[in-house]
Amino acid sequence: MNLKNKMQLFGSIFMLIAILLGAIATHYLERFISSESIVSFEVGVRYLTYHALALLVLSSISFSSKRVKQNIFNLITLGILLFSGSIFLLSFQAVIPFSLRFLGPITPIGGGFLIIGWCLVLWSLIKKS
Repeated sequence: MNLKNKMQLFGSIFMLIAILLGAIATHYLERFISSESIVSFEVGVRYLTYHALALLVLSSISFSSKRVKQNIFNLITLGILLFSGSIFLLSFQAVIPFSLRFLGPITPIGGGFLIIGWCLVLWSLIKKS
């Protein structure tokens, strides 16, 4: 599978997950977790949505090299998994019988990967123009 198709596939999968989790947050989560945890969960959904759409858009942009595009894909995908994934899990801390506090530092690491990915997009587009 070529990189463009892989970015489109992952963007579509992440978008589907975001829509499903958004619906769950809106209709069912109040039965299990606090309002404050739902707000956090929705932040994870929002960033998942933004970056799912970004992967779809970025798949059609030609960058300075295939390696740069691959690095952008890797950084954004890893950022999504660490940032949104850790927020989703931490939102359920009150109902999980063991501590997830070790995930706290994972969220900003994921955010850092997203920031680096976007810096690489910006750098590549400036370099290309």
